[in-house]
Amino acid sequence: MIPLWADLLAVGIGALQGALFAAQFRDRRLDWLGVAIIGIAVGFGGGLLRDLLLNVPLATLQTNWYVLVATGAALLGMLLERVFSRVSPFITVLDALTIGLFGAIGTTKALALGLPEVAAVFVGVLAAVGGSILRDLLLNLPIALMHVGSLYAVAAAGGSGLIAVLLAFDAPVFLAATLGVALTVAIRMLSVLLGWSLPEQRSIERLPRMPRIPRPAMPPRLRPRSGPSPTSTTQESARPERRDTPGEGSGRPESPLDS
Repeated sequence: MIPLWADLLAVGIGALQGALFAAQFRDRRLDWLGVAIIGIAVGFGGGLLRDLLLNVPLATLQTNWYVLVATGAALLGMLLERVFSRVSPFITVLDALTIGLFGAIGTTKALALGLPEVAAVFVGVLAAVGGSILRDLLLNLPIALMHVGSLYAVAAAGGSGLIAVLLAFDAPVFLAATLGVALTVAIRMLSVLLGWSLPEQRSIERLPRMPRIPRPAMPPRLRPRSGPSPTSTTQESARPERRDTPGEGSGRPESPLDS
């Protein structure tokens, strides 16, 4: 199973990142409790969603360390926000590291419980993005996961998929988890630096037309006759009209009674 220190590390980094993110919105006038709640929600969100999907006891409620670590990290992030804000990429790095850690823990825990590889990757992705979804909902912000310019789920899926593949080939769990976290962080950071994003949704406006297949030409002998030929029409029109006279063609002489 997942060691306690690894889960606490993910919770602490998530709570620190959530508090640093929330402290940027000074117009919301959040107090200490508000910042702590957002930090704890980010730190706990991925783990809670993971354990609910796996139908296991919630790990965050099994020991006192989770609440203490999450609260301390959230308050630390609030107090040192001015220090960390001078290094602006620091929050992005923490965000990418949070995604990678929760994705790795969720995937390995799902595989340890006997889930197939695809389902385990699905659990890992939801565990990775669960904290950011709760953060945006609490701050009444558009969910970053669902908008152009965010590769949260793609980065988490890449790292979780790599872990599932490595574990399928009997690689050590620590090595697989480390490589998975590194890949997640690399994809997320490159997407921010290079502006990678998925294409915006669009619909198909015009369906492609099927090409017309030309009909093969038929030989002259097999062509159907559509009407009388010009030659026969000319001959019939040139033939003189025959007028029958009395007694003509009847085979008998004209009788006086006929007139």
